[in-house]
Amino acid sequence: MAQDEQVVEQGVHTYSKVDHYVPPVEPKVVQHLEWFQDQKLALMMHWGPYSQLGLVESWALSDQDAEWSRHGVDWGVTNKEFKEQYKNLNKTFNPIRFQPDEWAKLAKEGGFKYLIFTTKHHDGFCMWDTQYSDYKITGEDCPFHTHHYADICGHLFEAFRRQGIGIVAYFSKADWHVPSYWAPHMERGDFTWRGPSYKPEENPGLWEEFVQFTHNQLLELCTRYGKIDVLWFDAGWVCEQSGQDIRLGEAVDKVRKIQPWIISADRTIGGPYENYITPEQCIPSKPIPVPWESCITMGTSFSFAYEDDYKSTRELIHMLLNIVAKGGNLALNVGPQPDGRLPRTAIKRIKEMGKWLDKNGEGIYGTRVCSPYLKGGFAFTQKAKEHTVYAFKLCEEGEKVEEVFNIPYTEQAVKEVTVLGTATSVVFRQTEEGIQVRVPSEFVKEGAIAVGFKLEV
Repeated sequence: MAQDEQVVEQGVHTYSKVDHYVPPVEPKVVQHLEWFQDQKLALMMHWGPYSQLGLVESWALSDQDAEWSRHGVDWGVTNKEFKEQYKNLNKTFNPIRFQPDEWAKLAKEGGFKYLIFTTKHHDGFCMWDTQYSDYKITGEDCPFHTHHYADICGHLFEAFRRQGIGIVAYFSKADWHVPSYWAPHMERGDFTWRGPSYKPEENPGLWEEFVQFTHNQLLELCTRYGKIDVLWFDAGWVCEQSGQDIRLGEAVDKVRKIQPWIISADRTIGGPYENYITPEQCIPSKPIPVPWESCITMGTSFSFAYEDDYKSTRELIHMLLNIVAKGGNLALNVGPQPDGRLPRTAIKRIKEMGKWLDKNGEGIYGTRVCSPYLKGGFAFTQKAKEHTVYAFKLCEEGEKVEEVFNIPYTEQAVKEVTVLGTATSVVFRQTEEGIQVRVPSEFVKEGAIAVGFKLEV
């Protein structure tokens, strides 16, 4: 099986095995990974000219992926004509309702601690004012280039930093626009795939152009756009193993001379530059003993879809608890609309999550794994230095929670139990089966999503 087919299926990446993980040795990176593991919740955003189509990001450009990525649309044109139409989407992308400060305030209200934003997807369209490509949001043929927020990454990153939110730059290692990757008139002709249109080993000069282009763009992002916490590298087929060596380690070492704390997430590759593992659209079945983050969509699509089915707030909170109890972070993806607004349902979900986290966030942020992790309808976390364990009862839709029930925690003796987010102590009795608690009725209302408890041990 080809390398690109191993790492990506229908746009969804696999994730690296734990035994391929190599812990970083740079002190500032190690320290920043601790910061990363404290954050727990990221707002991820896939946004670009492709949002106008309502398709799966830029995947429709790849003829190899046409069957699933162009589903439901009768283009009535040849592959070549379609790709030309796609390329020209920059000429109609005009998100005049984009308000970076409003996005950032909403993210803070929702309890998000860092932003993951697509600086460029595989199509090569740059959402920042790069000096290395004209295919960009500030290009003269993009109608948004005269807008006061034209440099979207610049304004967005600053707005989120003002709210105390960290910045992760998503960066596609593949670039289907630059002629040093998808070179015209090469051996593949009009039929395109995820990889380059030529064999790098047979055209080393052209490939070196692409390598330098990639390094230059990464240095640009890390010198002109303020503090970057993580470089999040997508397109796992671009790697040494597949003959597409962009010398990423060399590039990361360059940017760490400028920002020595930068975490590198070279997805699916393993080794010293994949500082954390990134499951996509899934949650591992058990705790992973290395830093990790699941990127999962709030709806069904990473980029904006005109008709999408959003997960309920209950599903989102339970998903967060499932992930955090296993030691991971949740990168929850929302696809902005092509006009620059966020979908109404996404805004509603974010605000509802924020209300729950206002009360229960103490048991989420800054925690680590705690046995028994997930058991009997409960999720567990801990802050070991504070001698505190957190237990969350996951309530199902329509479930009437009894005032007396058992928390299946038997690991340590418990000194006190309180309802999370309150000063209310709970009457409890510790047995061989766990902790039997009697909870005041106002804390176990019908319709509760998850009830949190703080256990002093």
